[in-house]
Amino acid sequence: MRSKLLLLQQKTHKFQIKAPKPKTSKTQLINTDNIMETEKIIIGITHGDINGIGYEVILKTMSEPRMLETFIPVIYGSSKAAAFYRKQLDIQGLNFNTVNTIEEINHKRVNIINCVDEDIKVELGISTPEAGKAALAALERATEDLKKGALHAIVTAPINKKNIQSDTFHFPGHTEYLEQKFGTGTPALMMLANDVMRVAVVTGHIPVKDVSTEITEKLILDKLIVLNNSLKKDFSIIRPRIAILGLNPHAGDAGVIGMEEQTVIIPAMKQAEKLGIICVGPYPADGFFGSGNFDKFDAILAMYHDQGLIPFKTVSMENGVNFTAGLSIIRTSPAHGTAYDLAGKNLASEDSFRQALYMAYDIYQNRAMNKEISANPLKTELRTERAGRVE
Repeated sequence: MRSKLLLLQQKTHKFQIKAPKPKTSKTQLINTDNIMETEKIIIGITHGDINGIGYEVILKTMSEPRMLETFIPVIYGSSKAAAFYRKQLDIQGLNFNTVNTIEEINHKRVNIINCVDEDIKVELGISTPEAGKAALAALERATEDLKKGALHAIVTAPINKKNIQSDTFHFPGHTEYLEQKFGTGTPALMMLANDVMRVAVVTGHIPVKDVSTEITEKLILDKLIVLNNSLKKDFSIIRPRIAILGLNPHAGDAGVIGMEEQTVIIPAMKQAEKLGIICVGPYPADGFFGSGNFDKFDAILAMYHDQGLIPFKTVSMENGVNFTAGLSIIRTSPAHGTAYDLAGKNLASEDSFRQALYMAYDIYQNRAMNKEISANPLKTELRTERAGRVE
């Protein structure tokens, strides 16, 4: 994936990256009006399950010096666990700035905010209650800093969806947890993306037996609206073209195999078209991906999790990114799980995690640009005039 960040890094001989102003003793809330394209942005990184490959992909990515040229990385986790993996994987030349709060971060270092007890124990490849508690503690601290505007975006390393369950976390995954915290009134949308395709899902982490009853005309329309808006705002696509997949084999074969296409999906598409959304289908999922039709669209809306994610990960497991659209904040993650079988063996690829960082950066820039373009020019001119008089 050729992100704006990557292009920026390849052209550093043309301009210099503007360094951010030093922080005061109090947290400085983010003001997007003052962020230029070449300024560093602060990205929070949650460590996920400490017994999986989270730290491996994080540390391998952070060991690349160019990351610090544009990002101010803040890892929410454990300096002890990070040091363990740095030694286990023999990663040289990577030093941490360990702090207790976001106010203490160093803009030129890889920062770690300690969120767990120092006696935390790493047990490679094993799901433990302690690992679940550590994953939740990091997520909660990062969420607090997101709420107060101290981060521009967050990238989450994989969690174990079972051991993280607690009295305060009773969600099937990050998407649903963050939707409760930062939802905008419409359903959040799970989208997997790279430079080959973007796939979103109407229903996410629910049992397959519940899919047909969960899918309604309203839910499909709501997801289409979120997807269309995200393609415009987050990916800077002016007139998105969205492919819709059917629920049943052969998209129902005109009602022979199922009626959901006729009674639910097509009516939702007609409503979306009245709102100016360009959507085509419903397509039989197997033929759609098998024929390569996915490259004719800006995004694909699948009816359920595996219908969209199996073909995506078959094509893009190494560099796919999971993005949660429809939130007030920016959240991305690598498109893989904890991979316990690879933990501590120095075999995990960091490509997906790196791309998650790139995409978070790109989406932030796209949102800032969209905000600037859509701003009232008269108000902007008035502010500039007033600022000139003050000076």
